[in-house]
Amino acid sequence: MLQSKRAELLSFQPPAITEEEITAVSETLRSGWLTTGPRTAELEARLRDYLEAKHVLAVSSCTAALHLSLVALGVGPGDEVITPSLTWPATANVIVHCGATPIFADVRDDTLNVDPAHVRELVSEQTKAIIPVDLYGQPADLDELAALGLPIVEDAAHAAESRYRGRKVGSISDLTCFSLYATKNIAAGEGGLVATNDDGLADALDDLRVMRRGHGSRYDIAVPGYKANLSDVLASIALVQLGKVEEHAAIRRRHVALYDEGLADLEGITPVARDPRDEHANHLYVVRITFADRDEVQRAMLDENIATSIHFLPVHRLTAYEGRLAPHQPPLPVTDRAGAEVLSLPLSPAHSDDDVRDAIAALRRVHARLA
Repeated sequence: MLQSKRAELLSFQPPAITEEEITAVSETLRSGWLTTGPRTAELEARLRDYLEAKHVLAVSSCTAALHLSLVALGVGPGDEVITPSLTWPATANVIVHCGATPIFADVRDDTLNVDPAHVRELVSEQTKAIIPVDLYGQPADLDELAALGLPIVEDAAHAAESRYRGRKVGSISDLTCFSLYATKNIAAGEGGLVATNDDGLADALDDLRVMRRGHGSRYDIAVPGYKANLSDVLASIALVQLGKVEEHAAIRRRHVALYDEGLADLEGITPVARDPRDEHANHLYVVRITFADRDEVQRAMLDENIATSIHFLPVHRLTAYEGRLAPHQPPLPVTDRAGAEVLSLPLSPAHSDDDVRDAIAALRRVHARLA
């Protein structure tokens, strides 16, 4: 017999914060460094090693990382940038902020990552860059995309721990952008990172991320830059989280295995595929719901005191992009279908194994009622 619903709400993705992070923030506050300083520099140095990248620059968000990366590449009015629509809107918004036009490519039906074959069809003389998304922690098909010969700005907001064909995400693309947002695998509350092996791009990003008085005593700036630096307070949290990354990854792997086993026999609930050739970051556990209306299932899960989320509603269907799409924007049938089916289940190292079992039991009860 299936157990009864939880007495209290199971949060979708709470951060795994302990006294270690609190102590790190207190020590930083006592140090006198509130803005960018030694903690931020230490975070960049440690992440160069972890991401196996020549340069890592800390910024205020992954959105800022993506935006400044496009600016550093010279993307501007009249240019086009190809990206998937099944992503957080920021991936497309930064293209618009540069004055360029997003061209949305469809996604593969298995991993829901951008389809390189469709990207190839969309490349034109106006294409200035490609922004693939490492969706849910699964690296995009980076080799196939790189073969197109265009700059790659990789949206790796979900993929801090990922490896693609044995290579660390962050060491492969021209520019790779990570998130330190509160729900991410390495969480600081807010923040982002750009990894690159290109000295020139690293220098350009360094000039763009903060307006300052120069490296000497003369009051000057090299370019009209932005206010996108990361504070030492947030960096101190990220440093503690980085030290726990392997421990947290092991918890996520265990919870993913519990989900895989617990849902395997339910018709109409299909986990999004993970490529066995790669190392998945397990940032999200996403299933496609076809046994009933996805939104009805989400409401039923909340009635069971299980919080879920949707990653994502297609950007090209959002109000902000009505009337903004390029005249030659093709239809995106796989994206549209996935956008109506995807449901993200609770996944966080702050959860216990029993929390995950509660989520599985709730989904099984919902399936029994609605299927």
